[in-house]
Amino acid sequence: MRTTIEITDEQRAALLALAARRGLRGYSAIIQEAIDFYLKAVEKGRARTKASLKLQGVLTDEQAKKMRQEIQTLWTRWRTG
Repeated sequence: MRTTIEITDEQRAALLALAARRGLRGYSAIIQEAIDFYLKAVEKGRARTKASLKLQGVLTDEQAKKMRQEIQTLWTRWRTG
């Protein structure tokens, strides 16, 4: 299916350069690959969110408090440089 999209001059130049490196005449295949990648990433994010929401209420208040304290302790030990 053909469609029109708006891209910047810089994006077009980068797509043409990538297509040339891959030995392609145009960049349609690259756009299709990018769309597939994006759609899969969105679906994975939704699946992770759904799985996370199923865990809601699994821990007791005491378990949750202990976990928060342990996470806070780990954060204070985290090296940043």
